[in-house]
Amino acid sequence: MLEDLVHRIDNLLPQTQCKQCGFEGCLPYAKAMAEGQADLNQCPPGGLATIESLASLLGKPTKPVDPSCGITTPRHIASIQAEHCIGCTLCIQACPVDAIVGAAKQRHAVLAALCTGCELCIPPCPVDCIDMVFLPEHSDWNTTMAHEARARMHQRDARLVRQKEAQADRLEQKAIRKLGELNQQDPQNNNAEQAKKRAVVEAALARARARRAGANP
Repeated sequence: MLEDLVHRIDNLLPQTQCKQCGFEGCLPYAKAMAEGQADLNQCPPGGLATIESLASLLGKPTKPVDPSCGITTPRHIASIQAEHCIGCTLCIQACPVDAIVGAAKQRHAVLAALCTGCELCIPPCPVDCIDMVFLPEHSDWNTTMAHEARARMHQRDARLVRQKEAQADRLEQKAIRKLGELNQQDPQNNNAEQAKKRAVVEAALARARARRAGANP
């Protein structure tokens, strides 16, 4: 029952993943709301329309957006000043919906149609080259767009997990190979220097396996 309520609440949220509500994203906010740990007026991007929908679902009265969470404004899109971009990729890493494209040491660009306007790319930019701009042709944000953004977020999260798993596997295999080399060089474990190296490698192997366990909770 609770899981169904969380899903229904989440479906009403704009999926901007902006964290203005005080939670790490729309789903955590939905869970907190379903559990009675958050109010229904903590989503500035959703504004009054979202509050009314949530109030109808939850059987609660409507109320204005909590000003401590921010104010409701027309959708703005992140825009990168290409001439100042240094290609650090920090904005790409911060974007929760894969709306920024580019590669290391190359200029980045925002896919305006995909940008949720969350502004999470702005703080990590070391050269302050990202602005939020209003584009009339991209001012609308509807339920279809919200659900597509959520799907991109899930795809991104899954990709990051796969990358962590692959990195942990590479580190583990590297440590295993090195440990095998050390054992061949000193099969009787009599060499003190080799023993020190072996301890370092075994510690690295343990860390790699711990990372893999963390990537697969």
